[in-house]
Amino acid sequence: MLRVMGAALAGLVFAAQAYAADAPTEIKIGTLYASSGRFASISMPVFSSLKLWVDLKNADGGVYVKAFDKKLPVKLVAYDDQSNTATASTLYNQLITQDKVDLLAADSGSVLTAPAVAIARDRKVFLFDQTGTGASFFSKDNPYIALMADPVSTIWPKPVADFVTHDGPALGIKKIAILYSTNEFTGTQANAFRKFVKDSGAPIEIVYDQGVPTETTNYTVIINNIVNTQPDAVIHFGYAPNDIAFLRNVADVGVKFKMTFAIYAGLEKELLEKNVGAKGLEHVFTYVPPSDLEYPVNFGMSLGEYRAAWDKKYTDGKLEFGLNAIAGYTTGLVIEKALSVATSLDQLEIRRAVFSLSGNLKTLCGPFELDETGGQIGELTPLGQLEFDDHGHVKFVSVYPHEVANGKPVYPRP
Repeated sequence: MLRVMGAALAGLVFAAQAYAADAPTEIKIGTLYASSGRFASISMPVFSSLKLWVDLKNADGGVYVKAFDKKLPVKLVAYDDQSNTATASTLYNQLITQDKVDLLAADSGSVLTAPAVAIARDRKVFLFDQTGTGASFFSKDNPYIALMADPVSTIWPKPVADFVTHDGPALGIKKIAILYSTNEFTGTQANAFRKFVKDSGAPIEIVYDQGVPTETTNYTVIINNIVNTQPDAVIHFGYAPNDIAFLRNVADVGVKFKMTFAIYAGLEKELLEKNVGAKGLEHVFTYVPPSDLEYPVNFGMSLGEYRAAWDKKYTDGKLEFGLNAIAGYTTGLVIEKALSVATSLDQLEIRRAVFSLSGNLKTLCGPFELDETGGQIGELTPLGQLEFDDHGHVKFVSVYPHEVANGKPVYPRP
């Protein structure tokens, strides 16, 4: 009997030793960032946010990994793609084939995420898509992706469309102009917005509908063409550099559209105010991001706690605080929670773990909810309008949906 017990105990010790031997010394997360170029303004805050999460976890001994029943330090393997998609493709491949990272996170935005989607799918590596919301990324035959920190673009503009079609006619909105940059992110938003408006049956006429290259820097001629159509609302879907150039040119031309919507006036309010000026943002409609709207959390820091940690980490003020400044941290929280329930580092097991969080995880970005393709259908942003605060800066006034509104829209713009 004693011999049997001894053999059993020896077997348990041997199994534990083998289990420990299989455990890696660290969890390697691979990602890219753009320190320069067109997408640096949205990429660097996301990367810095993810790095903040890594530093916080390592200071606490690492992340708990259920597959090895222990905490492991996190190593962030990151390369600079310089806002170049060809460079990004090369570097995503390098992270997988040479660095052999355990987990892969995309750079910020749909343009720099697009190469990762195809590569991750081909290599059968699960992609933590931080902020790339393009519709084509998500399909039933691609199990290797999920969107972390903002809603998929096919549903994101619904609050804007609902405001225009539900409240708009009573305000006098009958004719709208749509201007968008022709990339996966803003092109998808424009397509979704157009469909929502047409399907609503509201008495709204689209009098201008034009896509322009994402690299556009001068909108003067375009603005004059829009003016000629006499719209009651102008809806502009562009990246931050597009919004900056467009809103500057609107001021230069001296036109005051009755309603102007711009994505990054809200998503990166600090960046836009710095580059356009508070006066140029006054009365602009935009999304109210979770960086300015506190959501209840059941995992990770609250918005106030996180803002304090961000300000402590990045004291030079060179990084603006907006949606992207919390997106990387949100990605880190999803990774942390997934590793705590995944039974191995197999990529489809990682997917299962991530999808198990859907409907159960609430972070400072809002409720984490995925559809069957990995598209983010939680974390929706209300429609707001920017108005002056008491210090000469702009603040958000939520105007739609009505249940989250804390003020009424100013329409038409004075």
